[in-house]
Amino acid sequence: MLKKIPVHQVRVGMYLHALCGTSWLDHPFWKTSFVLKSPADLDKLLQSPVKEVVIDVDKGLDVAPEPAALRLPEVGSADDERLRAELRTPLPDRPASPSAPRRVSLEAEVLHAQRVLTQAKTQIKHLFRQARLGRVVDTTPLKALAHEVSDSLERNPHALISLARLKTKDDYTYLHSVAVAALCAAVARQLQLSAEDVREAALAGLLHDLGKAVIPLEILNKPGRLTQEEFICVQAHPRAGFEMLQRAGVRSEMALDVCLHHHEKIDGSGYPDRLSGDAISLHAKIGAVCDVYDAITSDRPYKAGWHPAESVRKMALWAKEGHFDERVFQAFVKCVGIYPTGSLVRLQSGRLGVVLEQNEHSLLRPRVKVFFSTKSNTYIVPEVLDLGAAYTHDRIVGPENPADWGISNLDALWTGLPGLAP
Repeated sequence: MLKKIPVHQVRVGMYLHALCGTSWLDHPFWKTSFVLKSPADLDKLLQSPVKEVVIDVDKGLDVAPEPAALRLPEVGSADDERLRAELRTPLPDRPASPSAPRRVSLEAEVLHAQRVLTQAKTQIKHLFRQARLGRVVDTTPLKALAHEVSDSLERNPHALISLARLKTKDDYTYLHSVAVAALCAAVARQLQLSAEDVREAALAGLLHDLGKAVIPLEILNKPGRLTQEEFICVQAHPRAGFEMLQRAGVRSEMALDVCLHHHEKIDGSGYPDRLSGDAISLHAKIGAVCDVYDAITSDRPYKAGWHPAESVRKMALWAKEGHFDERVFQAFVKCVGIYPTGSLVRLQSGRLGVVLEQNEHSLLRPRVKVFFSTKSNTYIVPEVLDLGAAYTHDRIVGPENPADWGISNLDALWTGLPGLAP
């Protein structure tokens, strides 16, 4: 059966019978009747002048049904009751800005996100070098970088966030700032803040840890437990960074506040000012959540990073104990997902897959790439599954540890970047 639909309803797996309203010179394909097989081809179609297509639902997928309300994660643990309650009411969709970059797939954005990270690492390293030499830092280049971060999130909200998590121990100090910038901007978007505030949130993330430049490297990179004196030294970094930014003439109130207060906790047990509850600004609350997530998912000199899904579970417990603001943590989970991009998960079918992108209508049904069979204990031909699609009957039963299955190339599998394989 043939059906005419607007191009924004097209999805991978549909059979395109005809492309309407254009000549063959106006669209990027050499034929007009074919199965749309890849996200890259879907991006080409969305960026072409084609406004409508005719699909043949007997030869390919039909239009997806209208999405249901955000689905509650049925994780079945008493420790997750608070998280389920927070996610019960979905936040409204954020309207797209007329000037916002066009949305693209994860695969299309990863290469650009990698270039942003490379540029950011160079700029953050230079900034820390200035601070260590006792010079007044120049933060001007970071304003353009904050725009790059914000634009990447507009094109795809998962690529930069997930790629920034992949860092070596040696790169942690610099790329941590970029990862926190991307996370802060993403949460700001989820909370419906203005486009200007989203960029300010990215800038705040880039600058939030500048005070660590004054911590001796032997303490900053110490592989063992810190002494009481060393911990006091570390706790001085928020105020040191705040004072550096003031001397540099930074006028962003958000950047100054996040730098000074991103280690405060809702229950008042944080530092440096032991603020609690509403005494902590919204922006500092955002910075606190994002800083912790990247810290615990990254490899450090003294410990290996936790897996993303495990980290979200740990943070849910800490939120219950009063570490994080409820509204901010809710928005954070909606950004990264119950199973964040890059997580290894087991499906009901017995296959293992790596999470590619989140499903905005169901946190439990992301898009995944399956590649391993637990029944035969062997790799299989990779296949991308949209677990939120009506035609997909498989589902996630839980996270898995890649080491338990001898999987060492997980990051290369989801990014498509061979250089990330060990």
